[in-house]
Amino acid sequence: MTVGNPCVIDLGGIDLQQTTLAAEASYTGIGLHSGREVHMVLKPAPADTGLVFVRTDLEGHPQIHAAASNVTSTMRATTVEENGCKVFTIEHLMSAFHALRIDNCYIEIDAEEPPVADGSSLAFFQKMKDAGVKELAAERKEIVIDKVYRIDDEESNRFVMVLPYDGFRVSFTSVNPHKLIGVQYENFEISPELYEQEIAPARTIAYEQEIEALRSMGLGLGGTLESVIVYNDEGWLNPLHFEDELVRHKILDVIGDLRLAGPIRGHVIAVASGHALNTNLAKKLVENLG
Repeated sequence: MTVGNPCVIDLGGIDLQQTTLAAEASYTGIGLHSGREVHMVLKPAPADTGLVFVRTDLEGHPQIHAAASNVTSTMRATTVEENGCKVFTIEHLMSAFHALRIDNCYIEIDAEEPPVADGSSLAFFQKMKDAGVKELAAERKEIVIDKVYRIDDEESNRFVMVLPYDGFRVSFTSVNPHKLIGVQYENFEISPELYEQEIAPARTIAYEQEIEALRSMGLGLGGTLESVIVYNDEGWLNPLHFEDELVRHKILDVIGDLRLAGPIRGHVIAVASGHALNTNLAKKLVENLG
């Protein structure tokens, strides 16, 4: 279900200029699902470029724009594809861009998946922060929500919605039937400072009994206890960063998925939402801009 229409406007004096990185930043690691080593370089880009992946491992270095219209899969991760070339598991990186308010960047990678780092977005956020954020001589536009906009999965009672709000806030309820996790809720006004402390360190979580099935599907091949929080029926196999780390990581994901629509000014409210619902909302926002 969708209600209302978003709009894009210039923000009078608030984050007025578009931004990019002030310098290059690089990171080398293993892809969470592919298990392949990947070298990633984040490079400054001109105004109106957007966030663009560049596959340096392929002939001609094809580009894939990180845009909602390019989403082709949400199976355990978010995938974007353009002209037959794809990049997947982009949500953590996109989340860091969104939180740090970076509008334009070339993301050079020599594989089809960014590195997983420790399963969170903290390493990416800190690399960007250390490189610095540079203002550009072009006005920044945000998607400013002026009415309720909602996407439902009625069969599972999951939903994600966005309301008018003078800022960027995310309220998320995670529902997990496992006794170790249960229902978790967090509500954050998103700023770069809060994001770095309270959201960016939250890592990907997996149930031990699911891991073998995922790997048989060619997923999670790069996951280890260094990059994924794992739990079983007895408890956690590695220490938590937060008691409610699952819901914080869900917030991290929805911030990243919605960035595919563009920078958002509004209040996101979600219950048990995942990549499919998140990216469907991003697509609907884009579809209704005109």
